[in-house]
Amino acid sequence: MKKIGTIFTPFKKLGDMPVQPGGGSGIIGRVEIETQYQSGLADLEGFSHIYLIYRFNRARRIEMHVVPFLDTRPRGIFATRSPLRPNHIGLSLVELVKIEGTTLTIRNLDILDGTPLLDIKPYIASFDQVGQSRSGWMTADRETVGTCRSDERFV
Repeated sequence: MKKIGTIFTPFKKLGDMPVQPGGGSGIIGRVEIETQYQSGLADLEGFSHIYLIYRFNRARRIEMHVVPFLDTRPRGIFATRSPLRPNHIGLSLVELVKIEGTTLTIRNLDILDGTPLLDIKPYIASFDQVGQSRSGWMTADRETVGTCRSDERFV
């Protein structure tokens, strides 16, 4: 996979970072798109939110079971959002504030500074929003998720 840009955020180290975009409410960052991909940003400004697909570039190992944040027992890697997955791919839904040239200003983020961006996809409510869902083992409410901070367990 080719990197198409870089995500820049205030989070310089893994410790004390939000563990999900809801925990990064109001946090502003930016995405710098490689020049050769700028034309692909056409028409994106009409969307309020975008998915950023990126590589967890500091993850060095793969685990099939991890103890996720907000839990105390090991869970299968595919039932978590841990970076220790086989392909070290992350996904965050962020608010798109503005686009200026090759720079996207984004808000509500949980991504480490300098993270390589692999792709962008628009959030489309009629495609992506689900009326009813189950969250498996995850029982934490929005407030708890919003205040949870990371540590070094997934390096």
